[in-house]
Amino acid sequence: MEFFNNHKNLFISAAALFIALTIFVAIMPAIDNQVRNAPLPNAEPMSEAAKKGKALYIANGCVACHTQQVRNIDMDKMWGSRPSIAADYADIKRQDIWRNTATLMGTERTGPDLIDVGNRQPSLEWNLLHLYNPRAVVKASIMPAYTWLFEYKENPGPNDVVVAVPPEFLKNKNAKVVAKEEALQLVAYLQSLKQTELPTGIPTPEFLYKREQKVLAGEAADGGVIAADGVALYATHCQACHQENGEGLPGAFPSLKGSKIVLDDDSQIMVDIIMNGYNGRASEGYGPMAAVGMLAGLTAAEVSAIMNHEKTSWGNDAKEISPEEVQKIIDSLK
Repeated sequence: MEFFNNHKNLFISAAALFIALTIFVAIMPAIDNQVRNAPLPNAEPMSEAAKKGKALYIANGCVACHTQQVRNIDMDKMWGSRPSIAADYADIKRQDIWRNTATLMGTERTGPDLIDVGNRQPSLEWNLLHLYNPRAVVKASIMPAYTWLFEYKENPGPNDVVVAVPPEFLKNKNAKVVAKEEALQLVAYLQSLKQTELPTGIPTPEFLYKREQKVLAGEAADGGVIAADGVALYATHCQACHQENGEGLPGAFPSLKGSKIVLDDDSQIMVDIIMNGYNGRASEGYGPMAAVGMLAGLTAAEVSAIMNHEKTSWGNDAKEISPEEVQKIIDSLK
């Protein structure tokens, strides 16, 4: 029993046991976890502007209302192409030597999830207008307006980014709204939030508790065809800019109501715009439209449903187009 009477032996034994347990219970699993969940090889590093925008995102408490995680349940499918995995957050580094950087995964969705918002809403013009006054693009939005990120200038300079704000939301009718550097940095961070494609060989996690999806086209159980829901697809991919009534926002986003392109029986231009984007009205003050179809991976049936909704709504009365015709146009554009 001499061992228990020697305080040095007791101390050394306890310390050795503690160190051994720490290595096997904490350190080795942590190392293994880092190896298993290394950053995805296709992940793009954030630009300096995006890093500063992330600091603004944190400083303004955006994480209180927005999450950055797609759960593996079907109701989250609208926020990303796949459920989030640990590797999506593996490349997050410290803000600086004093402050760690949280993953910003969030706990509440007062507003939409943002983990893939760079793909869902890549438009610089839309994001700036949304920050200036969210009600300008989403009437029912409860998000506060970040007007301090903008300034009024009667004569904007050539390097100023002018925001096309509808007249009813302008406080100074005689000046233009110009985005400050902070607004551009915050949007740069939002646009950097994109889910990275998984490498070949890594299985994509499935969404659980699947519900019937009305917006998707496909083959029915009885061998028939389920038609895509053009109204739902339009609401998901187009309504944020062109609005529910199809009239867009004057000076910001063009109207689809009475649009020559929408009413044209030759739908090649319209398909090209949806799939590949458009920047042909910059001289009128409209910003470029993103390649919605390509970014969202829309099928010919879904593009057809969107187009037919636009061609037959808001007083429009144009010839509808079939998925087969859309597919031929898409193939010709490649």
